[in-house]
Amino acid sequence: MVSDGSDEERDSALWALRFISGKYQGGEFPLRPHREIIIGRSSDLDMVLVEDMVSRKHAKITTDDQVVTIQDLGSTNGTFVNGEKVRKAELKDGDRILIGTSIIKMVYVEGDATNNALSETEARSKMAVAANKRAAPKSMSGSIEEIPLPDLIQLLSTSRKSGVLMVRSDAAVGRLYLRKGQIYFANLEHGPTVGSRKALVRMLSWVQGSFELEPPDESPVLEELEDSTEALLMDGMRQLDEYRVQLEKLPSLAAALTVPKPLEPKLRDLAPEELDVFQAALEVNTVGAVFDQSPLSDLLIAEKLRGLLEKGYLAAA
Repeated sequence: MVSDGSDEERDSALWALRFISGKYQGGEFPLRPHREIIIGRSSDLDMVLVEDMVSRKHAKITTDDQVVTIQDLGSTNGTFVNGEKVRKAELKDGDRILIGTSIIKMVYVEGDATNNALSETEARSKMAVAANKRAAPKSMSGSIEEIPLPDLIQLLSTSRKSGVLMVRSDAAVGRLYLRKGQIYFANLEHGPTVGSRKALVRMLSWVQGSFELEPPDESPVLEELEDSTEALLMDGMRQLDEYRVQLEKLPSLAAALTVPKPLEPKLRDLAPEELDVFQAALEVNTVGAVFDQSPLSDLLIAEKLRGLLEKGYLAAA
C-alpha cells in the first residue's frame, strides 16, 4: 500500500530500519504505528531497493501498535531474519533482516528522536541519493561492530551465499571461502600460517573491523573443510569461550618463556601434544609466539602450555 503522504507524518516513529550493509548502507527508514510498507524493486513501492536479488514485490512490514511483523511476498531469493528464512515473523529490537544484499537492523527510536525521525518521503529521497553517489558496491559489505561475525556467517550460510568473505581487523586480515553457504576454507593474510579451523576461531574473536563479500574464488586450496557451517560455528565459539578461560590462567602473551636449568622433570613423561608445545616454546621466546608456532588449536596450546608451566618444564618471566 503506497502512502499518499498525508498519514505518514501523523504518528511519531517508534521503530526504524537501519541499513548496516549493502548499497543503501547508512540509510534509515521510519516505521510508524498502524502502517504497512511494501519493500521491493518496483519504483512505485514504499521502500525501493534497486538490485537484482530483490523481487519486484519482495516483502511487507506491518506496524500495529507495539507489534512489527515482516512477511515475505513470494520473493525469488527469500527474506531472512537473524539467519532464518521466514515467510512471516515478528520483529524485535536488534533483529537483522537480509533482503538481497542489504542487511537491515531493526532499531527502537527513543526520546525526542521519535518526533524528529525522517518522514518516509525524506527517507526514500536520502536513500536514493546515497545509493547514486556511492561507487559500485561489493555484493555485501559493512562493519562487524554492527553485525558480529558469527551472525554474519549464519546469514550467509542460511541464504546459501557463495564468495570470499574478507574481514579486516586491527589484528589481521582474514578470508572465509564459502560455497552455497558452506565454509570450505579459511586463512589469515600476512600472518602466521595456521590451518583453516584455527584461522576461523581467531576471526570469530574479532569484534571490530569491516567485511566485504567478494566474488567466488575457485582456486585450489590445501584441504577443504567438510563440517557444516553450523557445526564449525558451534565448535569455534565453544573453543573461543574455553580458550579465554585458559588465557586468564596464563602469563601475559608478551611474557618471555625459558627452560629451567637443570630441567628436573623428564621429557619422556610428556604426551605428544605437550611435547609439540614444548618444542614450539624452544623455537620462540614469548607466550604469544607459541600460539603461532604450533599447529595445534589455540585452546589446546593454552591447556598444554599451562600444564608445562605448572609441572616445571617451562618458566615465564
